[in-house]
Amino acid sequence: MSRLSRWLHSRRIRLTVWVLLVLAVSVLGYMRLEGYTLTEAVYMAVITLSTVGYGEVRPLSPVGRWFTIGVIVVGVGTGAYVFGALVDYIVSGQLQARFQERQRMRALAAMKDHVVVCGFGRVGQQVVAELQAMGEPVVVIDRNPEVLERCERKGVLSVEGDATDDEVLLQAGIERAKGLVTVLESDADNLFVVVSARTLNPRLQVVTRATTEAAARKLRRAGADRVVEEYAMAGHRIVSHLLRPHVIDFLDAALRTEELELWLEEIRVAEGSPLVGKTLAEANIRSLTGANVLAVARHQDERIVDWSPQLRLQAGDILIALGRREQLEALVALASGRGGEA
Repeated sequence: MSRLSRWLHSRRIRLTVWVLLVLAVSVLGYMRLEGYTLTEAVYMAVITLSTVGYGEVRPLSPVGRWFTIGVIVVGVGTGAYVFGALVDYIVSGQLQARFQERQRMRALAAMKDHVVVCGFGRVGQQVVAELQAMGEPVVVIDRNPEVLERCERKGVLSVEGDATDDEVLLQAGIERAKGLVTVLESDADNLFVVVSARTLNPRLQVVTRATTEAAARKLRRAGADRVVEEYAMAGHRIVSHLLRPHVIDFLDAALRTEELELWLEEIRVAEGSPLVGKTLAEANIRSLTGANVLAVARHQDERIVDWSPQLRLQAGDILIALGRREQLEALVALASGRGGEA
């Protein structure tokens, strides 16, 4: 709760206590000074404090009239204070909401090279958590405002709306994003998002999920770079844990950077890199950087093509490498052409 929210909350409590206290004193005064019953005293106190002016329950004594004058003055003052507090509360709330919205829009406009995640369900939340752990900037799109409140509490920027709407995608900065993950519940919705996002940003890396093989084929044709078939992936994962548990544990640890000193990373070979035109054996990457190249993906289709020492590297190839952070950084410099001769 913000400082302004706490202040407004405490002010409402004080105001409520004050009104109840004034009402109680007025009721007790009429009962004590005029001998009214509880019902008569409450009625007289309410119409006097509210300045309705229905008239006296019974003729008042001079002392009772002076007491009533005091009650009226206090009632008018309290009413004015309540009205002012109400206006202040409304205006403050609106100002706070407008200020927060302006901050959010400014932050969204400044986002660049971020990942847009469509859908903040169970899978979406896990995706966002993984991206945050890797230090990637994220913007979430979801229709449910309550879900987005949880998202905001986690410090993640969000956009409320339908992810299949181009305007909503543009609000999330899709044209400046480097990646899109769409994990909506419907395959059809994911398909719409992929088509829209690919149109708005052709360079976008798009990953989505599918519930069937047929849906996965359609999503690939629509422009998705990677499609995760949930049930097939789950089955493959379970069998791998059963038959190759240590391999899976190692890969998980290598991908979860906080668990091992070794990282598993992919590094693109740039046009001006000294690696271009050399075989893996000639490049001598391990002795130069300390990193191990496990495989190479050819840039045309980004599939693993080879990992033999005789493979000749090309610009755009993606090296699947394993090593410590400083070793991988040295390999990045070499692959980008900033690391000298190979």
